[in-house]
Amino acid sequence: MRNILLDSGPLIALFASTDRHHARYREIVLAADRDGLRFVTTWPCIVEASYLLSPEPRFAMLNFIRQGGAQIYPFDVSHLDDILVWMRRYTEAGKREMDLADASLYWLASETGITEIMTVDRNDFERYRLPDGRGFEIV
Repeated sequence: MRNILLDSGPLIALFASTDRHHARYREIVLAADRDGLRFVTTWPCIVEASYLLSPEPRFAMLNFIRQGGAQIYPFDVSHLDDILVWMRRYTEAGKREMDLADASLYWLASETGITEIMTVDRNDFERYRLPDGRGFEIV
């Protein structure tokens, strides 16, 4: 089984049929069993996607999660020490920031070693480097 990090952008695209990335991510998810893929994410990504989706797609996304469409890794308050350091490091004044959803996936990658990620945030995830120097592989 190959684990892939799932960012909020693809979660939104999966359930918003008008999203320009909808067909691409839908195909990946539909082929997941055949291709031996398992999606992993965090609560901040789900909350962000839920906030940005309209009601019916939001309910469909939450049902997908409820049915095991993605495994959710919770983080503990103690992990905020590292998460805050990374968010400060990757936040450029007035330009770009590492939000909590991105930071939670960065934390998950550093905890699990999973570096493959489904994201529409190419610019951000291409610049992030894990503590061991590895970068993310964008799917």
